[in-house]
Amino acid sequence: MRAPDTGSARGKAGALEVERIALELGGQPILKDASFTVVAGEFIGVLGPNGAGKTTLMRAMLGLLPLSKGAIRVNGAPVVRGNPSIGYMPQTRSGLAGRHVRGRDFVAMAANGHRWGLPLANAATTRADVDRVLDLVGARTLAMRPLSELSGGERQRLLLAQCLLGDPKLLLLDEPLISLDPRHQTGVVDLVRSVQRELGITVLFSAHELNPLLNSIDRVLYLGNGSAALGMIDEVITKPVLSQLYGSPIDVMRVNGRIFVMAGDVEVDKLDHAHEDSPKGHSHSHDHDHAQGHGHAHHHTGTHSHDV
Repeated sequence: MRAPDTGSARGKAGALEVERIALELGGQPILKDASFTVVAGEFIGVLGPNGAGKTTLMRAMLGLLPLSKGAIRVNGAPVVRGNPSIGYMPQTRSGLAGRHVRGRDFVAMAANGHRWGLPLANAATTRADVDRVLDLVGARTLAMRPLSELSGGERQRLLLAQCLLGDPKLLLLDEPLISLDPRHQTGVVDLVRSVQRELGITVLFSAHELNPLLNSIDRVLYLGNGSAALGMIDEVITKPVLSQLYGSPIDVMRVNGRIFVMAGDVEVDKLDHAHEDSPKGHSHSHDHDHAQGHGHAHHHTGTHSHDV
């Protein structure tokens, strides 16, 4: 088994290159020495305990937080604020449930400059791009209703449409599964994967749970103790890798389809994960030829449990 990739992408084109970065918030170190490369067209699940830096890292990729040291490059260029090649769904989405604005108008607001990126050129361009993204997420009919009448999963569909305005090449989705029930969680992940395959874009998708992402992600990025490890699930979520990441002994316990990350008697992280229930010899095989649709074949038996 090869070691997780914490540096180069072995000669492949890097959509995202993070090189020995350090980040602080309020004088407190969040990331101290994180390095990894995401290959163009990958779907990456971003995991780690609360406070590990998942949101902070995404904000740094957007140019919204300065680096204390190191460098981040997106499609070969240094990060700049307002990069139109990046689509972003922030974690804070409170208040959407009570809004009476139509879904279509809500999406169009982002195109008109109410998002962190750049506004589109004119009204005709805006209408065409809104139509395009609504079609991509299958929400043309849905978008005629007010947000207050939509379910959480339906609102997430419109938020994803916002992220796709302007034809981004990299999507940063910060905890899009929060407050969704298991059925809607799976629906959101499947939708993101479908759009990602169709457009051939790169996705970083942060989450607390592994199960909803299991059949879709190419690799997992685990953040902990100020550093990062990127690789296949069975390469990264292991005792040796996480112990090295945290700089102290870490136990990884698999019980009834869940992974518990423990430091002594203290639970560092818990990830619902049913891979241990898979048939012996199961292989996570991922083909990066996106024209062929990634051809994932994951078959999981046993109980899938979710913390909602």
